[in-house]
Amino acid sequence: NVLRTIYLDPRAVPGGGATEMAIAHALVAGSKTQEPEIAGAYRAAGVALEVIPRTLLENCGADIIRVLTQLRAKHASGTNLTWGIDGEKGILADMNELGVWEPFAVKSQTIKTAIEAASMLLRIDEIVSGTHKQHKKRAPVGQQQAPQDEGGDDPRA
Repeated sequence: NVLRTIYLDPRAVPGGGATEMAIAHALVAGSKTQEPEIAGAYRAAGVALEVIPRTLLENCGADIIRVLTQLRAKHASGTNLTWGIDGEKGILADMNELGVWEPFAVKSQTIKTAIEAASMLLRIDEIVSGTHKQHKKRAPVGQQQAPQDEGGDDPRA
């Protein structure tokens, strides 16, 4: 499967959370130029992508806050986009030097699937909360007005 994926699309992106951190930095930076209504979504997506490097650091037993802050600083300069987490040592490393690369098609599909899952959860939440709101908007039984019949004056007819 891996060989087939590489054969069909030979593009590769740096591993070790470097790609996720680069995208996260771009989203957070982009949130500063967006309207306030949408800026929060940009920031939230950026923070969510930082879970990958954080998880790598947790698995290594590294100092998560210190190393993640260093990685953010590397990516903030804009010139160190291939820097990520060395999964064996729990330190920052250039993924290009380590030779850690991931197929673009796999990375792209993973991010798309995560976005689709989040969107589905938001839709479900909207449906559930929308149903709940409609139920609350109903007037109490004693205060409801009976529908008026336009056919005549006699209600028994």
